[in-house]
Amino acid sequence: MRVTFVRFPDHDRAHVRIERDDGVVYRMDSGPSGPEMPHDLVHYTVEDAFGMRDGIWGSIAGGVVFRSMHHVSGRRPPHAAERSKDLIREHRELIKRAEHLGGLCERAAALPDEDLARFAVRDAYIPMTVEQLRTAAGALRRAQDAWSRLAVGDELVLEWPGWRRLTAAPTPGRTARPGRSRIRPGRSSS
Repeated sequence: MRVTFVRFPDHDRAHVRIERDDGVVYRMDSGPSGPEMPHDLVHYTVEDAFGMRDGIWGSIAGGVVFRSMHHVSGRRPPHAAERSKDLIREHRELIKRAEHLGGLCERAAALPDEDLARFAVRDAYIPMTVEQLRTAAGALRRAQDAWSRLAVGDELVLEWPGWRRLTAAPTPGRTARPGRSRIRPGRSSS
């Protein structure tokens, strides 16, 4: 999934362009633009550093469409809205945890590395080691540095791995219908 963060003029409303692997393109509204790293880029960076598939970005890659997202182009899969609602309902706590994790790591990134060991992570909701926190904080610092070098109109284009996406838990008794395939004529299966 290709994710494009555009550096808008300060105080303009920003958005992120999301090109999912299924060919559907969305625009996700963000808050006001500025020199600080966008909130959605913080989440992208932290979730990527942790290899998460059950956070905000893994959810989007798996078919979740949040209220801040607007369809731009591409044919949405059948029952996409229902699938999105099901995924959100099924994984609500994991998505909330990712939101919390992003804020925690963002605060940690503001500290010097030598202070991270004292940065108390006593929240059972987010178990992590100091080394994991150090890795995420370092990734956030590098992302902030890349963001701060962008001129207005420049883009930061990132690739979310297709295998790292949220999937629905198998429903007991639910099987694929015989004779149905997800491969369409004229399309490669790879």
